[in-house]
Amino acid sequence: HADMAFVGEIGLSGELRAVSQLELRLREAAKLGFKRCVVPLRIGKKEFKSPEGLQLIECRTLQEALDAGLMRVS
Repeated sequence: HADMAFVGEIGLSGELRAVSQLELRLREAAKLGFKRCVVPLRIGKKEFKSPEGLQLIECRTLQEALDAGLMRVS
Protein backbone atom coordinates (compact mmCIF):
# COMPACT_ATOMS: atom_id res chain seq x y z
CA HIS A 1 0.00 0.00 0.00
CA ALA A 2 1.34 3.39 -0.97
CA ASP A 3 0.08 5.00 2.25
CA MET A 4 1.94 2.58 4.57
CA ALA A 5 5.42 2.94 6.06
CA PHE A 6 7.50 0.35 7.91
CA VAL A 7 9.89 1.27 10.74
CA GLY A 8 12.14 -1.18 12.60
CA GLU A 9 14.93 -3.70 12.28
CA ILE A 10 14.52 -7.36 11.35
CA GLY A 11 16.38 -9.99 13.38
CA LEU A 12 17.76 -13.19 11.87
CA SER A 13 14.81 -15.21 13.17
CA GLY A 14 12.28 -12.72 11.74
CA GLU A 15 11.53 -10.78 14.92
CA LEU A 16 11.01 -7.04 14.62
CA ARG A 17 13.26 -4.91 16.79
CA ALA A 18 12.89 -1.37 18.04
CA VAL A 19 14.91 1.45 16.51
CA SER A 20 16.16 4.67 18.04
CA GLN A 21 14.22 7.91 17.68
CA LEU A 22 10.95 6.17 16.81
CA GLU A 23 8.85 9.25 17.56
CA LEU A 24 10.94 11.39 15.20
CA ARG A 25 10.66 8.78 12.45
CA LEU A 26 6.89 8.58 12.90
CA ARG A 27 6.49 12.37 12.74
CA GLU A 28 8.49 12.38 9.51
CA ALA A 29 6.36 9.57 8.04
CA ALA A 30 3.20 11.52 8.87
CA LYS A 31 4.69 14.67 7.34
CA LEU A 32 5.41 12.72 4.15
CA GLY A 33 1.75 11.71 3.91
CA PHE A 34 1.78 8.13 5.20
CA LYS A 35 -1.49 7.14 6.89
CA ARG A 36 -0.40 3.85 8.50
CA CYS A 37 2.91 2.63 9.88
CA VAL A 38 4.03 -0.85 10.95
CA VAL A 39 6.29 -0.67 14.01
CA PRO A 40 7.81 -3.28 16.34
CA LEU A 41 5.62 -4.21 19.30
CA ARG A 42 6.64 -1.99 22.23
CA ILE A 43 6.06 -4.20 25.28
CA GLY A 44 6.73 -2.26 28.48
CA LYS A 45 8.05 0.81 26.65
CA LYS A 46 6.94 4.31 27.54
CA GLU A 47 3.75 5.42 25.88
CA PHE A 48 3.71 8.27 23.41
CA LYS A 49 1.09 9.85 21.24
CA SER A 50 1.05 8.83 17.60
CA PRO A 51 1.24 11.77 15.18
CA GLU A 52 -2.13 13.11 14.03
CA GLY A 53 -3.54 11.03 11.17
CA LEU A 54 -1.01 8.18 11.49
CA GLN A 55 -2.32 4.77 12.55
CA LEU A 56 0.28 2.55 14.23
CA ILE A 57 0.20 -1.19 13.59
CA GLU A 58 2.38 -3.01 16.13
CA CYS A 59 3.84 -6.36 15.02
CA ARG A 60 6.14 -8.91 16.64
CA THR A 61 7.47 -10.60 13.50
CA LEU A 62 8.22 -9.96 9.85
CA GLN A 63 5.34 -12.28 8.92
CA GLU A 64 2.89 -10.19 10.97
CA ALA A 65 4.24 -7.04 9.31
CA LEU A 66 3.85 -8.53 5.83
CA ASP A 67 0.32 -9.68 6.63
CA ALA A 68 -0.53 -6.16 7.85
CA GLY A 69 0.98 -4.60 4.75
CA LEU A 70 -0.92 -6.87 2.39
CA MET A 71 -4.34 -6.46 4.06
CA ARG A 72 -7.02 -4.83 2.00
CA VAL A 73 -8.34 -1.59 3.43
CA SER A 74 -11.85 -0.58 2.46
